[in-house]
Amino acid sequence: MSTGSMIPAMSPTVQRVRAFFAPVNRTLGEPTVFDPSQTANFSLTSPPAPWIDLGWIEGFARKSESKYGALASGSPASVQFQVRESLDALVSVRFTAWSKLTMALASGSQHMNVIEAATPASGGGNGSGSKGVAAVSLASTGSTATFLAMASTDAEKFQAGALVAVDTDYSGQTGFVGSGVSAAYVSSAAAVNNDPDYIRRVSFNVARVQSIGSAGLTLAQRLMAGVPTTSMKVQPIVGFVDREGGSFFQEWSALFVMPGGQGDRVFFYYPRLQTIAGAEEIAVPLTGSVEPTSAISYSGSATRGSSGAASHHGTETSSPKHGSLAVHNSAVKTAHNSSSMARTGSERVSLAATFRALPVTDANDGERAVCFRTFIPATSVLV
Repeated sequence: MSTGSMIPAMSPTVQRVRAFFAPVNRTLGEPTVFDPSQTANFSLTSPPAPWIDLGWIEGFARKSESKYGALASGSPASVQFQVRESLDALVSVRFTAWSKLTMALASGSQHMNVIEAATPASGGGNGSGSKGVAAVSLASTGSTATFLAMASTDAEKFQAGALVAVDTDYSGQTGFVGSGVSAAYVSSAAAVNNDPDYIRRVSFNVARVQSIGSAGLTLAQRLMAGVPTTSMKVQPIVGFVDREGGSFFQEWSALFVMPGGQGDRVFFYYPRLQTIAGAEEIAVPLTGSVEPTSAISYSGSATRGSSGAASHHGTETSSPKHGSLAVHNSAVKTAHNSSSMARTGSERVSLAATFRALPVTDANDGERAVCFRTFIPATSVLV
């Protein structure tokens, strides 16, 4: 059979992994669906709504925790069938960018916005922030996902570059709260002190103000919940805070993409992920160029770069006679470059997160699954 210009199947060659997350409807128990038959070729810089691009990640690792058993019969007993006794999987990543969403994913419990404190502040202060300044109402018309229409006198209360939370007042409701994303679960009004600002305190509907105009605020990014309703109000926030503790579990749909060098793609779609570890940070020392050394020595151990991983990538062979490490030329070059770097005294801090995958039902055959792995081959590769 002639294969023309086709090439044999090969292993995908990837450099990085990109992460995308989307909300789970906690009230209805519905995750965001990734259907590879419809959207496998989307641009990595412009994912389909409501997927949120969290950029390139580090340390992506997935592990099946499913347990298997065997059914034996006969004499002597012999295995006749295998059964899946449990269904479980873990995923761990490091987010290189800090944001409202990456902090929430890495912390697991309620993630709060630090609302600008009222003046004068009441009480003795609080670890997650004090009572906030009064929220500002939106105009009845004119708002979009990137523009907040309000009276000019209200717009003057904000500054370009400020952060804002946009959501409804808390009015005694129980259950999941938050527009666009289930940000917290309220068991009773008393539990949150009947605070009208509580939903805005936990809301993911946040953005940075790009400019101020007489008709309202222009935002530098789209609100996660889309066009705000007229019942929503706006409050300035100064940052974000999470806690080691709490009873609420974040739950999100996740899609991890490995783009191959030949145009192929590998997808790992987790319909439901819940964080199972407390907040953790990973510090990686930064390096800077220095004068290269005149010689390189390999004496039983590999030269290590700033990430802590061995800096050579070629084939390695150990010498029984000398206990030294022989490295191919390409590896020597990499190691030489590493020896020309020195620590600057600064560290890049990444957010470490570990998740448990929860099951969904595949509509095609009714089977339960926690992850869907999809491979899209390059157009010139045989299958």
